[in-house]
Amino acid sequence: MTTTRYEQGWRKLMEVDGEGGQRVIDSLGDIAPDLGRYVVEFAFGDIYSRPGLDLKQRQLVTLAALTAQGGCEPQLNVHLNAALNVGLTPAEIVEALMHCIPYTGFPRVLNAVFTAKKVFQERGVL
Repeated sequence: MTTTRYEQGWRKLMEVDGEGGQRVIDSLGDIAPDLGRYVVEFAFGDIYSRPGLDLKQRQLVTLAALTAQGGCEPQLNVHLNAALNVGLTPAEIVEALMHCIPYTGFPRVLNAVFTAKKVFQERGVL
């Protein structure tokens, strides 16, 4: 039996984001269920499931991209939790965010660090 993109993506989403991923997909159910399906199939079934990078590396890239883009604090919150879920330490996460300063600037990094602080406090790792 072949695995569908959705099934593969759902397994990866649960591995990375767990309950947080479930909440995001559920929250789209009444307004944009196709968007939730795209997140599962494309982002997690196709992209997160590719070979070449492990989940820690993928989360570092994701955190850097969300920090650089700015204004993505809700998604950053989900991915900060995911980064902890896949084994990154708070120190590694903060260092990755700090590394973004010369490329994206202090305001975006400050926003990301304050979001990280909130997540770390909620998770009891600060």
